[in-house]
Amino acid sequence: MTQIAFLGAGNIAQAIMGGLIETGYSGSSIHACDPVPACEERARALGVNVAADNDAAIAEANVVILCVKPNVVVELLAAVSIPLDNKLIISVAAGVTIASMAAVVPPGTAIVRCMPNTPALVKTGMTAMYANAAVSSDQRGQAEAILAAVGQAIWVDDESKLDAVTAVSGSGPAYFFLMMESMIEAACQQGLDAQTAKTLVLQTALGSARMAMDSVDDPATLRQNVTSPGGTTQAAIESFQAAGFADIVEAAVEAARRRSVELSAES
Repeated sequence: MTQIAFLGAGNIAQAIMGGLIETGYSGSSIHACDPVPACEERARALGVNVAADNDAAIAEANVVILCVKPNVVVELLAAVSIPLDNKLIISVAAGVTIASMAAVVPPGTAIVRCMPNTPALVKTGMTAMYANAAVSSDQRGQAEAILAAVGQAIWVDDESKLDAVTAVSGSGPAYFFLMMESMIEAACQQGLDAQTAKTLVLQTALGSARMAMDSVDDPATLRQNVTSPGGTTQAAIESFQAAGFADIVEAAVEAARRRSVELSAES
């Protein structure tokens, strides 16, 4: 079985480790290292091996997953004394380019850069991945299987597209949370108590997402199907459109993409 090392054992690492174990992966084949004792304890509770340092975690690994803060990724890789050219490196650090990582590891090292999102913590994540030329087809399969343990995983064919991915799915959960927050506040303004408003909004969001996932129709068609002419939904949709809803969303996504580009340039 593939040996996997997690450098950083925080929330996203714990989610991936837990997802792997739930899908039948052996905890004995997972190694983790984190300078925070509480993270190490949670990793140990999952049944994985906790290493004393990064080199010890990497020693037997075929796959090394970087789950540390973006500002320490390059420094961490540069400090590793174990050869990395025969291992697959997977980075989930936002904004850290493959070029910046490749500059401090042996030439020809296989690197996959990922953009996951926070629903990975509840096994419903969305992760986009980009591989450099050194990644073999088998390694692509390894990376996809690992990230699929916490949701869906897809490939993009150009690293720059990860900036758009960041703007849509990476930051996207916050957009939906903002919509939920606003709908709950609006419901309270209409006389509903806070708990009733929350239940109504969250279940409606869950059901709508499930319908969109399961239906052969696209979201535009689904919206049209529930918008009766002259009815309450049409009144609300027209109010959204009059306020420039589509333009607001487009501007927000572009702002996030632009900031992602800036952060990548700084890495």
